[in-house]
Amino acid sequence: MLQQPGSTVRENTMLAVCVDDPGGPEKMYVGKVSRPQPKAGEILIKVHATALNRADLLQRRGLYPAPPGESEILGLEAAGTVAALGLGVTGQWVLGQRVMALLSGGGYAEFVSVPEELVMPVPPHLTMTQAAALPEAWLTAFQLLHLIAKVQPGETVLVHAGASGVGTAAIQLLRLTQAIPVVTAGTQEKLKMAEKLGAAAAYNYKEEEFAERVMEFTKGRGADVILDCVGGSCWKKNVQCLAMDGRWVLYGAMGGKNVEGDLLGKLLSKRGHLLCSLLRSRSLQYKAELVQAFSDRALQHFQPLNSSVTLKPVIDSVFSIKDIADAHQHMEANKNTGKIVIRVIEATPDEQ
Repeated sequence: MLQQPGSTVRENTMLAVCVDDPGGPEKMYVGKVSRPQPKAGEILIKVHATALNRADLLQRRGLYPAPPGESEILGLEAAGTVAALGLGVTGQWVLGQRVMALLSGGGYAEFVSVPEELVMPVPPHLTMTQAAALPEAWLTAFQLLHLIAKVQPGETVLVHAGASGVGTAAIQLLRLTQAIPVVTAGTQEKLKMAEKLGAAAAYNYKEEEFAERVMEFTKGRGADVILDCVGGSCWKKNVQCLAMDGRWVLYGAMGGKNVEGDLLGKLLSKRGHLLCSLLRSRSLQYKAELVQAFSDRALQHFQPLNSSVTLKPVIDSVFSIKDIADAHQHMEANKNTGKIVIRVIEATPDEQ
């Protein structure tokens, strides 16, 4: 059984998801590990919930190790309460405050220690479950759209995996920016979700030639920006529907890393920009600036649904941490529409 609220920060162990050997979901188990202590400038968070990311699956298989010096525990985001403050913390944080954080690792645990620059207050009306679905996906989408692609109002942006955590965030951020999101996804249910969130068009990549449809939608111009987590398997179609001087932003390679054919020639003919980005390996300063920019420009829009402009994390399902293997299997089967959340502490009635 996982500890419930009330455990003290003086204890030196905690429960966390452990992976002794790389492999499948069955390699994970909940065990006791050393509890982190906040270093200078860090906040210790008592984790209520975390969420899954594709990077977790890769790390579990031994294909995406944690950056040097970071926790080897899985989990790139968390929501919880402030449990302790390290020396020199300068923000207006108080014990028990509801917070959420971007992590380089350590989220699948009862406690995680985080530089205060990567911590954000939870918007008042969001539950811990909703807050846990926010940091990694929304900060990734914000970074790709605004810091990398520099999307402008009126531009058409093709978002692959439009029903994923990053995809559902990107659709909403594009609408906030007054850009035009068009998406691909693999099921009708996912396409409907994307359209409900504001996608101007949605294409089933398994059943239609999305490149042709994008060209039709844009009246032959093509997509000004492509947000791509697929990579190798769809590069020809991406270049086909990329606008002249368009920006192709690659942030994953779910469809493979190898490319065969005249990629450079075709990209050159479009005067296309190929931009590649990962977030986890960025410096603390870069992440801190990203968190600040997101907090300044987007966080206030996570408001009750009757507001004029509202952003909301999309949650597919919620698993208990003891069922972490089932959660990973759910993601590996590509069944999720939105985020998969892991509860570390069971939700109280007002957090359901």
